[in-house]
Amino acid sequence: MYIRFKTYNVKIGNIPLGEVNPVRIQSMTNTNTLDTESTVNQVIKIVKAGADYVRITVPSVKSAKNLEVIKTSLLEKGYNTPLIADIHFSPKIAEVSACIVDKIRINPGNYTDVRNIKNKNYSDAEYKKSVKKIKEKFLPLVMLCKEKNTAMRIGANHGSLSDRILNRYGDTPFGMVESVMEFLRICFEQDFFDVVISMKASNPVVMIYASRLLVKIMKTENMRYPIHLGVTEAGSDDEGRIKSSVGIGTLLADGIGDTIRVSLTEEPEREIPIAKAITNIFKPEKLGNFKPPFVPDFEFEDKYEYKKRKTINVYNIGANNVPVVISDLSNYDKIIDKYLKTKTDYFYIGKKEIANEIGEGKKIIINSKNWKKQKNTFPLFSVNEFLNTEKKSDKINFIFFSINDLNNNKIKKISTNKTVVLVAHLNDINSRVHEARFIFRYLSANKIETPVVLKYDYSTYNEKMLISSSAESGALFIDGYGDGLWLNTNDYNAEKVNDISFGILQACRLRITKTEYISCPSCGRTLFDLQKTTSLIKEKTAHLPPVKIGIMGCIVNGPGEMADADYGYVGTSRGRINLYKNKDIVKKNILEKDAVTELLKLIKRGT
Repeated sequence: MYIRFKTYNVKIGNIPLGEVNPVRIQSMTNTNTLDTESTVNQVIKIVKAGADYVRITVPSVKSAKNLEVIKTSLLEKGYNTPLIADIHFSPKIAEVSACIVDKIRINPGNYTDVRNIKNKNYSDAEYKKSVKKIKEKFLPLVMLCKEKNTAMRIGANHGSLSDRILNRYGDTPFGMVESVMEFLRICFEQDFFDVVISMKASNPVVMIYASRLLVKIMKTENMRYPIHLGVTEAGSDDEGRIKSSVGIGTLLADGIGDTIRVSLTEEPEREIPIAKAITNIFKPEKLGNFKPPFVPDFEFEDKYEYKKRKTINVYNIGANNVPVVISDLSNYDKIIDKYLKTKTDYFYIGKKEIANEIGEGKKIIINSKNWKKQKNTFPLFSVNEFLNTEKKSDKINFIFFSINDLNNNKIKKISTNKTVVLVAHLNDINSRVHEARFIFRYLSANKIETPVVLKYDYSTYNEKMLISSSAESGALFIDGYGDGLWLNTNDYNAEKVNDISFGILQACRLRITKTEYISCPSCGRTLFDLQKTTSLIKEKTAHLPPVKIGIMGCIVNGPGEMADADYGYVGTSRGRINLYKNKDIVKKNILEKDAVTELLKLIKRGT
């Protein structure tokens, strides 16, 4: 059942956040903050797209002071949307900004610490001394924000944790949580409640588990601070939308999240429709209407690390196999070789018959009534069809079922057959996520270890379908539920839908099948044209074996946030680029005009 984590009500200008307020949407400018006209114009574009808040990069005291000019100009044009100052490294910049804007964002990883990763072990005394130093530097900002009625976000980034945290906890979800809690405890001691917190990572899995763990620890310390959600450096195009939908959607389904930002390497106003689409899927009033078909006699569980549901192996599905992808061709008039060349694990062709032998590697699923015992073909039954027929495959039998089939002994009886793969048809109008979670908890409680493929039907292939399928299935794969994915639309877009399926599994870190790009959305600190460069790198590297490439506009989060990338392209100064292999710099201060070519040489040598 859906329960929203009820947080404090935080005042941010004229738009409150948290408690019973709707999930707020925001984005961030990528202009030079000293360029008042460009920044004002971009803020207006973001507001017109539907943002509740707009964040602005503040890299210097001079740019902090210019926030007053920006704010005045916006008010003169009739815009009073709350502004947020994004601060890294400098308490002085934060204090100047706090006197002007409605909210400031600080990064606990670099607000009081100089980041200079050393291989040292902090003694307890050294650790306590370091934490005491936080209070000395941070407390003046807390008191100033209370005085000025300025809200604050304490935003941890997986890629910019402090030396102290990294050396004691590593770059783990718990390390991210403790990084924030060190600052949050100071706020709590001072009765400062206009605070929002965030756990951001380019890896949706890390972001999800860190956010859940944060809520758990806050509850033990009697805190209820609102939470900002976002997958940072998500990238662009479908990949960025899929990763953001998986990360943000999973937590909204958990009842966690009070404001969101979708970080795309695109124009900031393009982020807003995506954010709205995600929140529309997971509206609290909608999720709260989910009702299971019977009262469960089993407990539910919270997950703070990945653990795959235990299943048996059926042919190539379940157990330690990667999740399979089923491509649906049942709506096509003719099944021709062109479609069968689509990269996938299984093709579903419905009631159509295939007379000729299917080539090796082309595995076909056919409705049981039309199925014949041909090589590489497998039947799909309803529950009753399977129980009432002798004509079955000796390798795999797919059984189509829904949540309503659970409250009897049929699923238990079917599960005794070791050739069965269950296909869960998920179609609850309120919440497919909670529907599926109920199914999997039922299976676990009854010790049913039959593999389960997740099936979702959508009317057509479009951006809404991409976001819905990513959020609704990703929330399950993240928690170890599901041995396969079957997406279907009623139009002729099987290849595009197939790409989404593989993209979802890659976002969940379960199956890497193509090059992945960890690219930031750009901001006023960016040192090169991120959109242009990212597009060029994609064009030159998409054909390569699966590798992860980080493309970062500056060094604030760059080296850390792309820590799990194989290669990195990071702006180090205007017109100059550093190249990384894993976490190590291999080429410094390359001219931007040569950097992509040098990156390609590096990748080709390494692969």
